[in-house]
Amino acid sequence: MGALGTAAMASMEQRLPWFRALPAENRSWIGLVAQAGIAAFVDWVKHPQRRPAVAGEVFGTAPRELARAVSLQQTVEMVRITIDVVEAQVDQLAAPGGEAELREAVLRYTREIAFGAAQVYARTAEARGAWDARLEALVVDSLVRGEASDGLHSWAAALSWSSSPVAVIAGTADGDDPEAIIDDLRALARRSRLDLLAGVQGSRLVVVLGGSDDPLAAVQPLVGRFGPGPVVVGHAVPDLQAAAPSAAWPDAPRPVLAADLLPERALDGDEAARAELLADVYEPMLSGGAALVETVTTYLEQGFSLEAAARLLFVHPNTVRYRLRRVSELTGLPATTGRSGFTLWVAIILGRLVHKRT
Repeated sequence: MGALGTAAMASMEQRLPWFRALPAENRSWIGLVAQAGIAAFVDWVKHPQRRPAVAGEVFGTAPRELARAVSLQQTVEMVRITIDVVEAQVDQLAAPGGEAELREAVLRYTREIAFGAAQVYARTAEARGAWDARLEALVVDSLVRGEASDGLHSWAAALSWSSSPVAVIAGTADGDDPEAIIDDLRALARRSRLDLLAGVQGSRLVVVLGGSDDPLAAVQPLVGRFGPGPVVVGHAVPDLQAAAPSAAWPDAPRPVLAADLLPERALDGDEAARAELLADVYEPMLSGGAALVETVTTYLEQGFSLEAAARLLFVHPNTVRYRLRRVSELTGLPATTGRSGFTLWVAIILGRLVHKRT
């Protein structure tokens, strides 16, 4: 047994470049596994009536860390070399006339070793997969709750996340199998060379996408795995720490930018959305004069009617038309459309509340 173990290790050293590059400690553990495998084979042949479970006899001698240092493919290569060493000496090992029986025993034992190795790596993969799934859910939940702690980057790094910029996409989950949805999304993201984290919370599907400067274009291949309703795309931010979920409105297009949802987000208590409405809508409008704010408010209150607004303001309808055009130039929002009018109205209300407090 000692001679066979030494020969197996020498053959690995000669034939496997990656084996030579391993630290001495790992090579030592592999040597013990090879010795245990040969010893178990001898016992397996001598006592066919009480053959033990090979996986425990052979791989039980190795620490769990060895499974991370040596891949399943590398393990198969080592097993193949060890079997080659044993088979090469069958004629010397077998009793006269027992060569064929010993070769058959080697083949059967090799099958047991193969299944044993597969079980070890399968258990490791399942444990790793379960841990990754819990960690991924923790990252997504932290972003949804806005609790981006200092540990967020460490958790993401453990999931091999290194992409930037980052965008958050929110929508409804399609179907009753969250794991299948997330697996499909991850496969689609890989094809686009993007990183993806995802989580299903109740009926909501939240996706964190990394590696694209244009999240709206990047999310197009993923939209089909979302359920009915809007798919909201947050703007690109430098890293996970700055990422945040967005709100939605029922008739939103699929997908829609979070920047188009400022009024809904402001009404939902999003302070960043409120500040953006004040800075980009209310204050530019106010800089054009109080008459612009008054005209927009009256026009909206009168159901988008130029004539009704002109009568209440005691001006010509063309004056109302000019002021509305001026508001559109200052804010980028035409008051004559329902969606933009709603945004202007929310911005005016917020502006008045802020000015009242100050």
